Amino acid sequence: MKVTAAVFESVGKPMTVEELDLEDPKEGEVLVKLAASGLCHSDYHVVKGEWSSEGPVVLGHEGAGVVEKVGPGVTNVAVGDHVVLSWVPYCGVCTYCNSGRPALCPKVVETAYQNVMFDGTSRLSRDGQAVPSYLATGAFADHVVVRESSAIPVRKDAPLDKAALVGCAVATGVGAVINTAGVQPGDTVLVIGCGGVGLSVIMGATLVSAGQIIAVDVNEGSLERARSLGATAVINPRQTDLAEAVRELVGEAGVDWAFEAIGLKPTIETAYELIRPGGTAVVVGQAAEGVTIEIDPMVMSDREKSLIGSNYGSCHPAVDFPRLVDLYMQGKLDLDRLVGRTVSIHDINESFAAMGKGDGGRTVITY
Repeated sequence: MKVTAAVFESVGKPMTVEELDLEDPKEGEVLVKLAASGLCHSDYHVVKGEWSSEGPVVLGHEGAGVVEKVGPGVTNVAVGDHVVLSWVPYCGVCTYCNSGRPALCPKVVETAYQNVMFDGTSRLSRDGQAVPSYLATGAFADHVVVRESSAIPVRKDAPLDKAALVGCAVATGVGAVINTAGVQPGDTVLVIGCGGVGLSVIMGATLVSAGQIIAVDVNEGSLERARSLGATAVINPRQTDLAEAVRELVGEAGVDWAFEAIGLKPTIETAYELIRPGGTAVVVGQAAEGVTIEIDPMVMSDREKSLIGSNYGSCHPAVDFPRLVDLYMQGKLDLDRLVGRTVSIHDINESFAAMGKGDGGRTVITY
């Protein structure tokens, strides 16, 4: 079948929206007609050349839609199901999958991280030449073929343009608070970076009744959105000294938890600096290739400060995605405020340019 997709060729070259050929789903795969896709900073890393990914490739990994066809052997997804895409096509049988940590499944490294399906190929092609789907998802298209474990059924009364955000930003941010960190009621929380993921961290902290929730960003629009989603204080580090402002709010010791949601060396180091003795800094943001950080190990051991990572909010998509959608429908997660703008696939280049300027809110493509 023919599908409309945005194709990335190389850094510095605009993506082109064109028709590609899409094969039917094979063993264990499903065909999904997408209703919406979200623009994520992980895609932007490729666009900017901070992550290597040779073109042509269809980017995008955050989306939701309706199942149109299933391949042989598919048992957990049926035609007509409303699904949220997950970019972790886990195997379901390894130690990590069985312990509820599918994002660490070796199959994810072998397939999604190589932009291929389980058989090592892609279902997309152009003039007979294969076109990989980014993270084995390729959500900047009106139809996708994904692994069954990457199509998570959710309730049919949820709007798909909001449910799409659960597939990356919301699962990553809310999951970092609940699954990775286990923030407790009354804990103090610092969130550095208020894009889609950082705002989702704030929603997660609000959901578990954290105490002070301090949002940090250089974009005033992002800070306003953070406050509307539950931040109790906001700080623009271009206008005030960040460390001083945080300590005025929580005391000299620092915060219980600091979530870094950008992926930059200085902000990761700052997050670690601003946690109290016994506190934890959580790296949620994805850094560019080759970035390293400097941490004083004496301070780490002497003050029992922890620095941990969180991949995909340590979530189990089959369990967490339906719950997150339910929380939205119950009014406990305000995904409507998370959306900054809704655009057409033809506006994708302009939308990434806006992302580069730090404009707040998630951009959603609808089909």
